[in-house]
Amino acid sequence: MRYLLLLLTALSTAIHSTPLEHEFKSPAFNGNGYSAHVLTIENQEHSRKKALSDKIEARLKEVEREAEKTNVKKFMSNLESRIYAQISQDVATAMFNDDGTSPTSGTLNFEGNIITWDKTSGDIVLGVTDIAGTTTSLTIPLGDFTF
Repeated sequence: MRYLLLLLTALSTAIHSTPLEHEFKSPAFNGNGYSAHVLTIENQEHSRKKALSDKIEARLKEVEREAEKTNVKKFMSNLESRIYAQISQDVATAMFNDDGTSPTSGTLNFEGNIITWDKTSGDIVLGVTDIAGTTTSLTIPLGDFTF
């Protein structure tokens, strides 16, 4: 019995207790690191919205590219290129024709742009006035060309 009493006395002095404290782990409740928590959530939301808008934009561009690949669009583009090439060839032929009966000047209204040319004794002066009214002039010396 004496040993039991001695053992109980030794055990009772070694036991300490601390007060129980409860802390929330979420910064939204305890306030510690709350600004970092809010920034993290904001960045995640921004990343999701950006990824979604990028995906929508990519899909719209894909649809637009697909619309340009149709046979009708290809045909119209090819036809338009050939028409422009023919018009430029006709203007160049009229400018450089030297048969004596061809006119020495000409004007072409092409989609609102005015193209004029005037052939003098040794030069051709080509002028282009765009829709905004800006004029570009080019002088082509005839003596350097042989046809």
